[in-house]
Amino acid sequence: MELFFQQFLNGLTVGGVYSLVALGLTLVYGILHVPNFAHGAFYMSGAFAGYYFMVKLGLNYWVAMAGAAVVVALIAMLADRLVFHPLRNAPELHDMIAAIGILLFLEAGAQAMFGADFHRMPTPYGQIVEIFGLTAPLQRLLIIAGAFSLMIVLHLFLTRTVTGSTIIAMAQNPQGAALVGIDATRVKLLVFAISGALAAIAAVLYAPINLVYPAMGHLVITKAFVIIILGGMGSFPGAIVGGLIIGLAESFGGFYFSTDYKDIIAFILLVVILSFRPQGLFTPKGARA
Repeated sequence: MELFFQQFLNGLTVGGVYSLVALGLTLVYGILHVPNFAHGAFYMSGAFAGYYFMVKLGLNYWVAMAGAAVVVALIAMLADRLVFHPLRNAPELHDMIAAIGILLFLEAGAQAMFGADFHRMPTPYGQIVEIFGLTAPLQRLLIIAGAFSLMIVLHLFLTRTVTGSTIIAMAQNPQGAALVGIDATRVKLLVFAISGALAAIAAVLYAPINLVYPAMGHLVITKAFVIIILGGMGSFPGAIVGGLIIGLAESFGGFYFSTDYKDIIAFILLVVILSFRPQGLFTPKGARA
């Protein structure tokens, strides 16, 4: 039973990170209706930004996280202004190809600046704590608390604020939102900023127990796409639930079967669930909070 709860804790850790990345991807999809393949590069950029602020500049972990969120939010907004906005009237395929171009550009930039080697981000929370007889690194508990707190804050922002309501309206009916005076350009910039910040925070939370390297976003963005398809394209609850399902499945699957097959479990789950629910676990009406 102790081992079971240990794996449950590990699953919540990974699932929380996956959910944050998938939420940012879902936000952009809700506005553009185009899969943003560059989102994995935003995640990678956040990890390197946090690493630079902590290791090179010697900043506090939380200051480094906030700085990484700001940097990646700016990168995401620049990507929208310089790449996606000029293609707003082009076929969706052009947006997808452009997103892949952004991904390659950011990865090449990271490799040029930091090299192709693996880097380890330090953490001030390396202590081991005991809760109800279970031992866990404090950093893992921090990831769980931080990820779920951000999900709650994002939910409250989207459902309880006027700005959040404009994002929901824009996702559900762009033409109708424009007719009532909602500034589509402003909303898109805000969505990209939030999306980039979520990816950066997820990366800085997870980096101390993982490694930082230019291609680190590949597997994460692949899992994020699996999650949003599994949860229902454009569904915010689906992104959260899907992330937790994948995280727990990987943790238990890797423990009870083999870690060699851990990354395949997400795709097996996707096939099984879509066989019964082709629309995903949730059926969104536009993008819902």
